Amino acid sequence: MIKVKNLHKSFSGEEILKGIDTEFEKGKTNLIIGQSGAGKTVFLKCLLGLITPTEGSIEYDGKAYATLDKEEQRELRKNMGMVFQGGALFDSMTVAENVMFPLKMFTKQTKSQRLDRVRKVLDRVDLLNVDKKFPSEISGGMQKRVSIARAIVNQPKYLFCDEPNSGLDPRTAILIDNLIQEITKEYDITTVINTHDMNSVLEIGENIIFLKDGRLEWQGNKDIIYKTESESLSNFVYSSDLFKKVREVQLKGI
Repeated sequence: MIKVKNLHKSFSGEEILKGIDTEFEKGKTNLIIGQSGAGKTVFLKCLLGLITPTEGSIEYDGKAYATLDKEEQRELRKNMGMVFQGGALFDSMTVAENVMFPLKMFTKQTKSQRLDRVRKVLDRVDLLNVDKKFPSEISGGMQKRVSIARAIVNQPKYLFCDEPNSGLDPRTAILIDNLIQEITKEYDITTVINTHDMNSVLEIGENIIFLKDGRLEWQGNKDIIYKTESESLSNFVYSSDLFKKVREVQLKGI
């Protein structure tokens, strides 16, 4: 679990995050949503330890990041997996080498141990047959699955995903959503997803954090989001005619 308390972040006197209090639950897909400029990216970077909050604290399973020494911070980072928006795979490395990269960086495993772990995670994302290919030789959906395999190869406690469905067709996006949710439950990890994809919100949003102008406007799950009294959230989620019809059907079923 990740607990955020009174989180503020300012740049050159401009306050971006304005006192956020929330929790990201273990074993669930936690989604951060909001309009562009709402503070989602800054919030995610704070959670990753890439930028330091101006005020407030972030606790990882009861341990505040600000109280950790350098070795403890390094140990925490070992327990973080990251799926980047663009995949961020190394073009000059094969699929297997890309997945192995965190093991070389953070562990002292033998080559045999690393290869065994790589095979296991590639098998989990159904990509064992492309281990010797380069990223340019596989599809965008496959590249995202490689990114997921690399993110979980170190068996992290926390998994962060920045727009994991960016650039994917709807069918592939659903497959990636389902894969992330399955892995979250199998590994019992705390997964945080920064997304604009409303399909993801309504399909795997087990804990949804909606930011508006740097503040926490609403928090709930996909089963109650259509009941929201927040006009800004409703306008954001149900902006298309399709999602408006979905909401009408849901409300009629109450």
